[in-house]
Amino acid sequence: MKHSVKHSTTPQTRRGRGPAHRIGRSLALVLPVVLVLSGTLAVTRVNWSGDPSHSVLTASDAAAPEASSPAAARAPHEVLRDRLLTELQEEDPGVALTHLQEAVHDRPSLAKHCASLARALGRAAVRVYGPTRAQSYARPVCDTAFASGVLAAHG
Repeated sequence: MKHSVKHSTTPQTRRGRGPAHRIGRSLALVLPVVLVLSGTLAVTRVNWSGDPSHSVLTASDAAAPEASSPAAARAPHEVLRDRLLTELQEEDPGVALTHLQEAVHDRPSLAKHCASLARALGRAAVRVYGPTRAQSYARPVCDTAFASGVLAAHG
């Protein structure tokens, strides 16, 4: 009887689960990548616009060449700036300024970038609308940064 007790404490049981354990760990590391690349698993991203149609990054977006570059992991304020500049061109600077104000209100960590974002909107507004019309959209979002961007681009 003692012999069988000694047998049960030998390292054979540990050695027996080794390959299965290694395969399981490898699968745990590889499976999410395979699912993302195959489109089975979607990766969410921050939705700044509030538009639910843009709230999911599909696997085809994740596999895009630009996503594999180091620039793909951009800071939230850079993503916001690009979205606001698009809104400025497609709608008007007033819409972009409203969304900037809402984004800073919702994410206080963006406040330190607010002035530079508003200046970029001011410069872009001059390029798209001209200095007089661009200045007509000026309002106190992030102090007077939009107006100073307009003046910098005009002068």
